[in-house]
Amino acid sequence: MTNALTYQNKTSPITLAIDAMGGDHGVKATVSGAALCHKQHKDNKFLFFGDKEQIENAMSRYGSLQSVSQIVHTDKVIAGDEKPSVALRQGKESSMRLAIDAVAEGRADAVISSGNTGALMAMSKMVLKTLPEIRRPAIASVFPTKKGETVMLDLGANSSCDSENLVQFAILGAVFAKIIKDQKRPTVGLLNVGSEDIKGPDHIRVAGEKLRMIEFPGIYYGNIEGNDIPRGTTDVVVTDGFTGNVALKVAEGTSELIAYFIRDAFTSSPLAAIGALFAGGAFKKLKKRVDPRFYNGGMFLGLGGICVKSHGSSDAYGFSRALLVAGDLVSNNYNQKVAEELEMLREREIMESLGESV
Repeated sequence: MTNALTYQNKTSPITLAIDAMGGDHGVKATVSGAALCHKQHKDNKFLFFGDKEQIENAMSRYGSLQSVSQIVHTDKVIAGDEKPSVALRQGKESSMRLAIDAVAEGRADAVISSGNTGALMAMSKMVLKTLPEIRRPAIASVFPTKKGETVMLDLGANSSCDSENLVQFAILGAVFAKIIKDQKRPTVGLLNVGSEDIKGPDHIRVAGEKLRMIEFPGIYYGNIEGNDIPRGTTDVVVTDGFTGNVALKVAEGTSELIAYFIRDAFTSSPLAAIGALFAGGAFKKLKKRVDPRFYNGGMFLGLGGICVKSHGSSDAYGFSRALLVAGDLVSNNYNQKVAEELEMLREREIMESLGESV
């Protein structure tokens, strides 16, 4: 991902539906984030769903944003701890649900929310449905590595998966990497307890066998281990949502720990503090490289519409990154490309089965 994501293919203005009330900071982050996004893409349009008065107050600082925005009022918000089943039954008029409906009805090209992840997934799956052939959507995002960035999925949508789920995640992740990383044939690895093919549970070994046999948008690398993620061994890492979410939280915690150690080391003595002054430029570069806000924006891959989950604690900059990711996926016709890849895969499987029966 580059600092300024560019919309390469879509010529008409992109309309982004925003759950303005989601996340820890609500309109303070969502409106300011939209303003930052608008600075990079002046032709973007925004549909805000939430408390009209709060949104208008936050937007009063951004005259240019007001001219390309529309507000749909609702005072109903999905709480961060609300169960997805309850949200489905009682959240039809919530800011989250109305934003999703806007995509389903064609009034917006993508929906972005910092709200309750489980509720967002449940509502999006019910309203937007899944792409043909896709059994379960997956959450994908990027990790910083020694070689740049690595796409990883699933990051929490599916706590358990079978081999077919993992194969579909590999296809979804490969197309996602082609767009985000601008690569023709990204390498794909299955996260496992060892690199050998014989290791790991049955569903991972079966998924590996299938990926070696089929043609898909990426190149199957084989099994990878946890330490291969920061090394950037593969362009895409595929795993189940339980393992992926644990890996994500460990990475975030490790980043915070390293930052703590650095601050502690350079404040331990007057001499260390002087050294910190000389190393100021290097620290700014390091901070930018590992800043989790830069990698914000988890895409719900496999849905019939573009849905991006921003981190619940996102500030304005973090939320703007999620908006830019959503716009880039719309611009590059992500869902259409996934559907085409799945259709080609299905046709190849049919031809192979016909050949075996002759």
